[in-house]
Amino acid sequence: MNFTQEHEALRKTVRDFVQKEINPHCDEWEEAGTFPIHEVFKKLGNLGLLGIHKPTEYGGMGLDYSYNLVAAEELGMAECGGVPLAIGVQTDMCTPALARFGSNELKEQFLAPAIAGDKVGCIGVSEVGAGSDVAGLKTTARKDGDDYVINGSKMWITNSPKADFICLLANTSDDKPHKNKSLIVVPMDSPGISFSKNLNKLGMRSSETAQVFFDDVRVPQRYRIGAEGTGFMMQMVQFQEERMWAAANMLKALENCINKTIEYCRERSTFGQPLINNQSIHFRMAELQTEVEALRALTYQVCDLHVQGKDVTRLASMAKLKAGRLGREVTDSCLQYWGGMGFMWDNPISRSYRDVRLASIGGGADEIMLGIICKLMGTLPGKNG
Repeated sequence: MNFTQEHEALRKTVRDFVQKEINPHCDEWEEAGTFPIHEVFKKLGNLGLLGIHKPTEYGGMGLDYSYNLVAAEELGMAECGGVPLAIGVQTDMCTPALARFGSNELKEQFLAPAIAGDKVGCIGVSEVGAGSDVAGLKTTARKDGDDYVINGSKMWITNSPKADFICLLANTSDDKPHKNKSLIVVPMDSPGISFSKNLNKLGMRSSETAQVFFDDVRVPQRYRIGAEGTGFMMQMVQFQEERMWAAANMLKALENCINKTIEYCRERSTFGQPLINNQSIHFRMAELQTEVEALRALTYQVCDLHVQGKDVTRLASMAKLKAGRLGREVTDSCLQYWGGMGFMWDNPISRSYRDVRLASIGGGADEIMLGIICKLMGTLPGKNG
């Protein structure tokens, strides 16, 4: 990819925001299990960072996805994963389908304020019995006059306790699983919506996540995004940008782990010499940085093809798969060199070790990525295989 001066200016804007508005508060927000999402999002909105590749007529910058990728990469410099995750939910999970397929009314009512940072969104796909198996979800939206009446629940919904709207995937007919789903924008103050307590997560502690319950929740049918029954397709398209975002966001986060570990190994001495003098350690750091650069090359390639309008399903799945697995490898290796300090809860590598584990689960588990890749390679056995 060829980055322009405009790319680099945007990169600096995001980097400065992370350093000034996120990192000084990460320890406090992690301990609290929450951060002031509306306040932070409004600051992001004022800088245009919530609508980088969204339409200008609704407040976005109207830039191609390569600019959004640069922002996702720089957000990886945050000293906690939860805040960048919450931002990614807003920009690359709950609004892409709305921006691409939504009516003008929906864009004016939900997309424009989301870009401005005036409304917080979340994405409602996963359920207790249907995480990566999107076709298996059970939440229903049945027609009643001009409305939908929604019943069911969604699980592991990041941003939901403070969200103003949810982009909900629900069954709107009794057709086949891939043809009976629709995406519907549901205001979170609608009667009949309730929440569990915030979920006690292994990582991403600063972002709020809960189970959301829908009990005869009524919304107008005009809040549906696109045609009825096309929700599954829209969600699959939406997943591609989510997976690119996840891979890009991992790059600087892993480099940060490597650099912090090198610094620690220079300062910590054992048996009369700095830890970094051990060839096994500095060779391992070189190896891990090489793997990060390989992931960067793949991620940039995916983005470049996506900007060209190419189908990147296979490569985006590969990048997502590699990002999740490399995240586990880098943080585990780095934590080892911190010794007992690395096993402490508040250690930065310990936090990264916990945070990056989600990358192999959220947005499609590793096994789902492998299945997609195998299918597109033509290696899956046939019915008689």
